[in-house]
Amino acid sequence: MGELKRTLGVWQAAAVSIGAIIGAGIFVLIGVASGLAGPAVILSFVIAGLAALFTALSAAELSSFITESGGSYIYTHHAFGRFWGFVVGWVQTADYVIGASAVSIGFAGYLIYILGIPPTTVALVIIGFLLPLILGVINLRGMREAAGMNSVMVFLKIIALIIFVGIGAWFIFMNGPSGTYTPFFPNGFSGMLHGAAIIFFAFVGFNTVTVIAEEVKDPVKNVPRALLIAFVVCAALYIGVSTVAIGLVDWSVLATSDAPLETALRVATQNPFVLAYVSIAALFATASVVMSSIFGGSRALFAMARQKLLPDQITRISKNGVPYISVIIVSVVMAAIVLVSGANLATLAQVFNFGTLLTFFFINLSLVKLRWDDPGAVRGFKVPAYPLTPVLGIISCALLLAYLSRYALIFGVIWIGIGILIFEGNLREFKKKVVAEFKKELHSEKRPERKP
Repeated sequence: MGELKRTLGVWQAAAVSIGAIIGAGIFVLIGVASGLAGPAVILSFVIAGLAALFTALSAAELSSFITESGGSYIYTHHAFGRFWGFVVGWVQTADYVIGASAVSIGFAGYLIYILGIPPTTVALVIIGFLLPLILGVINLRGMREAAGMNSVMVFLKIIALIIFVGIGAWFIFMNGPSGTYTPFFPNGFSGMLHGAAIIFFAFVGFNTVTVIAEEVKDPVKNVPRALLIAFVVCAALYIGVSTVAIGLVDWSVLATSDAPLETALRVATQNPFVLAYVSIAALFATASVVMSSIFGGSRALFAMARQKLLPDQITRISKNGVPYISVIIVSVVMAAIVLVSGANLATLAQVFNFGTLLTFFFINLSLVKLRWDDPGAVRGFKVPAYPLTPVLGIISCALLLAYLSRYALIFGVIWIGIGILIFEGNLREFKKKVVAEFKKELHSEKRPERKP
């Protein structure tokens, strides 16, 4: 069996997670959340960030002493064994694939908007179908090349958000706010919490770097550093963007806009190059999420196959150090889901939340279990305020799981059921092979030697 190559430094690793975090969430969902929370959408970002931070800190500690590829799958495997590890890995892979399929549709929508193409379902499906296939081919060239392209896209979209915050903040400072920060809670405190539940989607992806830990140099130090760097950078940008957006445009206007950031920026500048760049940055944002999801989903499959929980063929590695079978599977399935769903973004987004919350729940639970079982393990990073931090992470994920839509819960149960059938079937095949090999060895030992 081949080995994955350690090619990523701390900043490239952080870029993978930033690429997975900053996507359609900040470019689109800020408008949806503003309609629910009003100016309190600023606080919605803070609350959602704090909820995600608990899991980010737990993942940072786990990644500092478990440096295998697999992320939440491998943590759960170490803490609770093969079965629960497989369940989490199975859900985690679906999470990456379904989430990236939804974001591919978002990419298609942005591209159609920029090119002025009529927004038909056929156009959305064709563009959304092709994106994961093209990015999958780039992944096959090698992690260094794919991560390099991802870093460029991440840099471009971070610059776009910094430009938005800079120009918008300067306009507000010089002219006063065009929007209004009062009343801060027009829809009450519950409206702010509903906004936080939507915004939580925008923080998903920070733990992607833990899934590719085996391809990071000095993972004990660099993986937790990269994870926390990604989280801090994205949280700062999100809070800055939401504060400026509300100051530029009334929250009710943001709520009805298909391109809320562009709508807000038009108040502060009419420069066509700046406006075009920020609009195009949405393409970079969504494409880099799909790229990072291919990283994460393929490595999760690879990790499970290496533990004999999925067919051994998935562990094959190309001369470029890429688990090419898993990359091909993930990319093709992403494209197929776009095709089958008919570019129904709302349905995919509902299903996505189930996998994310279950994965986060087990990251926190695994930390508590491994602290109890193996307190002496050398950890490069430890969560502050233990055990409060992971316990709050467990509680917040459980509460949000309880409030998911019935459709998402039904899909989650069915998907886990399919995974269990595959697990049991593959386990029986594995046991048959082991027994057959044992009998063969036993037979060869008992066979009498021929006399000369």
